[in-house]
Amino acid sequence: MTVLSMLTQDATAAAVLAAGAGLLYGVVLAIVALASVLARTPDRRRDARSTLTILSRRRQSR
Repeated sequence: MTVLSMLTQDATAAAVLAAGAGLLYGVVLAIVALASVLARTPDRRRDARSTLTILSRRRQSR
């Protein structure tokens, strides 16, 4: 019996949703990182780098 089969259906759904959200966040970060390198104009590259900085900023515990 695996750990996943021991979870209830709700917990399994929550775990799948959390994994999907994490994957989506990673894809968004990758797209913004590519835009910060491949954008045609310096203004767009700068904007993409600023967005990447905001998205990848680690939250500090208070």
